Amino acid sequence: MFNKTYTADLTTGPITGTMLRFALPMILGNLLQQLYNITDTLIVGRFLGAGALAAVGAAYALLIFLNSIQLGLCMGSGILFSMEYGKRNFDKIRSGIFVSFILIGFFTLCMNAGVLAWIDPIMRALQVPSDVYPLMRDYLWIVFWGLGFTFLYNYFASLLRSVGNSFIPLLFLILSVVLNIGLDLLFICVCNWGVAGAAWATVISQGASALALALYTWIYFPQLRIQRKDCRFRKKIIKEIGTYSLLTCMQQSVMNFGILLVQGLVNSFGTAVMAAFAAAVKIDSFAYMPAQDFGNAFSTFIAQNYGAGRQERIRRGCRSAVLVTLLFCLFISAAVVVFARPLMEVFVSAQETDIIRIGVEYLRIEGSFYIGIGGLFLFYGYFRAVGKPAFSLVLTIISLGSRVALAYLLSSIETVGVTGIWWSVPIGWFLADAAGWWYYRIKTKKIV
Repeated sequence: MFNKTYTADLTTGPITGTMLRFALPMILGNLLQQLYNITDTLIVGRFLGAGALAAVGAAYALLIFLNSIQLGLCMGSGILFSMEYGKRNFDKIRSGIFVSFILIGFFTLCMNAGVLAWIDPIMRALQVPSDVYPLMRDYLWIVFWGLGFTFLYNYFASLLRSVGNSFIPLLFLILSVVLNIGLDLLFICVCNWGVAGAAWATVISQGASALALALYTWIYFPQLRIQRKDCRFRKKIIKEIGTYSLLTCMQQSVMNFGILLVQGLVNSFGTAVMAAFAAAVKIDSFAYMPAQDFGNAFSTFIAQNYGAGRQERIRRGCRSAVLVTLLFCLFISAAVVVFARPLMEVFVSAQETDIIRIGVEYLRIEGSFYIGIGGLFLFYGYFRAVGKPAFSLVLTIISLGSRVALAYLLSSIETVGVTGIWWSVPIGWFLADAAGWWYYRIKTKKIV
């Protein structure tokens, strides 16, 4: 029997309240992760200096990209588990767990071996400066050994969320964050291990939370325990798991790759624009992050009800999700536009007037149109949940492809300049929204 205390059946009960209660731990977990990233940056920068800060910061971008690949694979299999949970088909869930764990685990092992073997070519491709190179290499060499723990946490967190439990992954994330900060202070300030201390703190804390979450799932969710009869590679399940996981992984990877392309263009406009962009993007992503997490919760809600055949509940859930997203995005848009300058001054000294001016311009353009990205997150979640993950990937390509193309085109116009990069983002959002709405209208009667 499942641990009912923290597990929600998304196919019954009030729709809006059920979705919000399920989404809240995911939102809090993501906010907590962002706060940890800021704290970790402060510890490294304050006690180890600018060189170590640059090394850890540059490594973080690469690690986020690798994590997005793992997370996409785990999210893809999680959507299938949600559908089968809606049907209460635990035999297929267990078979899917066996297949997906082996496939994604094997891929993670290959990726881990690859980045360890190619660590120097990867760093040369990233054009890491010579004074930062040894520090970043030491940091990456240790952290790369912990990619298996990242896989375990992402896998079991996605598994529990697929059956309606988003609270327990939050608890183990809190464990990881608290332990990581404590070990950072111990290894860096007391043991004087430098960037290696920061790396070991990350690996140990991730390992502890991942193993604890896996053990918790085994103890309290006996219906998810793999039995001997489940340990078979069925062609149909392999195809389903492979399709969903691969397409979701590609979506997550394309998102990060598109951002890297825009970052290269931003760098060409000089230090002030780079600094403004770095600060404003943190504010930007922090602002719409709850909408992204709500979109993922909405996806699980739709998948469970799609599996259960509750079509009217899906339609009502869509209306409810649109209303919640609309209200949140309007509120956060107003807050970011009004408080753009004070928000920039959190990250940048008030004396850096040029950087603040550029950042404020960025935030007021992006912040005015958060409804665009909010709607896009709902489309991503919806199409994944009703068996159309390929179209979620198409929407990502439309959004980021048009963003990159327009950024390079508009910024090349002398009278527009860097402002063209900022405007390319909401334009990309709304082009993808239009495509999503068109596809929803012509396909929804067949899907639902």
